This record gives sequence, structure tokens and C-alpha cells, in this order.
Amino acid sequence: MSETQVPAYLDALKNLRHLAPLTISSYRRDLAELSAMAATLEPPRGLMDLTSTQLRRFTSQMHGRGLDPRSIARKLSAWRGFFNWLAEQDVVRVNPVDGVKAPRRGAPLPKALSTDDAVRLVSDVADMDIAQTVQRSCDRAMFELLYSSGLRVSELAALDIRHTKNILHQSAGWIDIAGAEVIVTGKGNKMRSVPVGSAALLAIGDWLTMRSSVANADPDALFLSTRGSRISVRLIQLRLKAHAIRIGIPANVHPHVLRHSFASHVLQSSGDLRAVQEMLGHATITSTQVYTALDFQRLAQVYDAAHPRAKKKS
Repeated sequence: MSETQVPAYLDALKNLRHLAPLTISSYRRDLAELSAMAATLEPPRGLMDLTSTQLRRFTSQMHGRGLDPRSIARKLSAWRGFFNWLAEQDVVRVNPVDGVKAPRRGAPLPKALSTDDAVRLVSDVADMDIAQTVQRSCDRAMFELLYSSGLRVSELAALDIRHTKNILHQSAGWIDIAGAEVIVTGKGNKMRSVPVGSAALLAIGDWLTMRSSVANADPDALFLSTRGSRISVRLIQLRLKAHAIRIGIPANVHPHVLRHSFASHVLQSSGDLRAVQEMLGHATITSTQVYTALDFQRLAQVYDAAHPRAKKKS
């Protein structure tokens, strides 16, 4: 009986709800799939006989086959609509799809560059002409520091040459070259110090030499625009993206990519999740644990490519 209700339901979608033909075709496929799964039960069931437990089992089976949670949610919505309509027709009393939820969508893994691409990105900042030498020096220092210390772009833009506290200005962050560290104010107004690597220190030293030639320079800001004002977050983003395109890195590179790369590469080398958490300024270890998944993903790719029993047959 329930299978004979499907055409009537689709007609109602067309004539009463005026849904588009493609949408109705999608509903038809989803209901046909549900009917096919019901037929695999022991004993086989019709749509009218399905229970919530069986609907949950079907949901788990789809998830186990690798179906995207969004697609599962769409199918559940189509099935729920059908049973709601049956209830309106007094054909069923209970909607078996009620309370059945699609699997949660996993949080997207942060994208990190390979070690080679990250190093090339921050070191290959060649001067195009004399007029751009100052900007290139500034860019290299910024990019090296982003990758060296995993700073947020807002933290980078806020850096001062030195710690300053007076009636006009109080530093939110500053570079300590002698101590080989950077002090920043992160989320929740929490301050932290992060080590700075030798390559970044060298690039910052070169930039400070060039910085003295910038006219109308902000007296406090570490990194400057060509007009001498403190560099903005947006300008850092634009310069980094343009540089990545110029040297042929095929990823959508933005400052957070360097932060992700820093975290992933340090974790790969050290395995010290707590240290990475402190350097990133994460309030909880949960935020940092996503990089363990990223690292496992990389290891899985290496395994699949290298292990003789893991390679897929062509």
C-alpha cells in the first residue's frame, strides 16, 4: 500500500506545493532508495512497516558507505516529508523518521602547505626593482615571522618595534630580538611569548635597516605600509596571496595557512601537543588536537603511496 502512496505524494508536491521537476525527481529517487533498503531487511519490509530503529540503521549504513552527511540529511528530510504527508492523510500515526538525525559534519581540517612550499613561500621574496626593495624586505620579514611563530595575522599587524607604554600608545605586542621571541596579545586579551627562529630574526633585522628609510613612519609599528602607517591585516593578506601566485604555489595562500603550516610542521617534528597549544595561544587543547588529525592524514597518504599492500590496483 505504501508504495502506491509514493506517486500520490509526488503528485501533491507537483500540484499543491508546485515544486520544480528536478526537486520532485530527487524526492522520487530518495524514496525509491528507501524502498530498496526496506526490501533488504529480514523479512523484507514495505515503507509503511519501517520503524525508527530501522531508519537509524539505514542512516548508519549510508554513513558507512562514505555518503556525505549533507546528502544523508537531505534524504532524511525527503523521507520525513513523505511520512508527514502520510500522517496528514491518516495513513500512519507515527513518523519513523522523527528523531533520526544525520551524522555530524566533521570540522574541516586546516590546510597546511608542505614543508618545501612553506619554506619557499617565506624565503623566495626576490626584489623586482629598486623601488620595491623596501616593500620586499618588509614582506619577507612578515612572512618569515608568520611561519616561524604561528602568529595570527591580527597579532602580526599589531606588533611594535619595542615595548611602549605612554599616554599616547600602549603596545599590544612587540619583538624582542635579543631574546629571540615575540610577545603578542591574543584572543581573550591573553598575552603570550613565542620563540622566533633564526631565519625570521635575520629577515626582521634586514627589514629594520630598511625601515629607517621609510618616510613618515609610524614611530611604534614594526611593519609599515608604503605610506609609513602601521600595516593593515588586509594589506598583509593581499601581499601574501600575490607573492604566492607570483612564485607559482598552487594553493589559496592566506596568513592562516602559514599558522596552520607552523602548527602542523612543529607537531610532526616534536609530537608535543601542549607546546604547540601554548605557542598558538589556544585556550584549550581541543582546538590544537585538530592538527593531530592533519598529521595522521599526511601519514595515511604516505602509507597509501608507499606500502605495497596499500596501493590500489589500477
